[in-house]
Amino acid sequence: MSEVKTEKLAVLIDADNAQPSIVEGLMAEIAKYGTANVKRIYGDWTAPGLKGWKEVLLQYSIQPIQQFGYTTGKNATDSAMIIDAMDLLYSAKFDGFCIVSSDSDFTKLASRIREAGLIVYGFGEKKTPEPFVAACDKFIFTEVLRFKDDDDIEKIDRKTTTELKRDTKLVNLLRNAVDASSDDSGWAHLAAVGSNIAKQSSEFDPRNYGYKKLGGLMTATKLFQIEERSVGAGTSKAIYLKDTRKK
Repeated sequence: MSEVKTEKLAVLIDADNAQPSIVEGLMAEIAKYGTANVKRIYGDWTAPGLKGWKEVLLQYSIQPIQQFGYTTGKNATDSAMIIDAMDLLYSAKFDGFCIVSSDSDFTKLASRIREAGLIVYGFGEKKTPEPFVAACDKFIFTEVLRFKDDDDIEKIDRKTTTELKRDTKLVNLLRNAVDASSDDSGWAHLAAVGSNIAKQSSEFDPRNYGYKKLGGLMTATKLFQIEERSVGAGTSKAIYLKDTRKK
């Protein structure tokens, strides 16, 4: 039996542009994509504003990198992160990077890493500038990482069917993905739809709408026929979708 490959990831955190309250959810999310072989966080650790981060670094084995602010108005932390990221990239020991920041200064870095053939996962608040979000293969808004349980997302911030249908950008994204993934009869496998969405929109995440899984979000829109089919000997199920506008 061949061994399943685990992606080796370098996690770089901008302490000035990320909150310690996300750390538990952040590490759990990163574990979905691979193993964090390097975990570094950058900031001026003499500053009282980073006290909250200091309290969680040992618990999650995150290495603090000291960076003094040499001049006013210049972000030395960003420069240190970028330099380290390039050193790690050239080491050729990693399959991907996780950049944790809401700062657009990392847009070029994300693009450069992707040019080298590595995957980039971005993590930042919803205020993160669009160029940085688009420069990543996948971007996760950290607001969804603050919840202790996935069920809390549904209780607090679930969008209704009416709200989902009014979101033109979302509706077009979902319909285009189903259309691109469908067979001649118009039916599309949910997994294929998810893959197509990821290629179209790096920031898409059903949790942003209050749903744990893509299937739940697709059902809630009431824009698609949903069909559950048996796979193989019938022990497992697969979900298929079809645009309700198609007969």
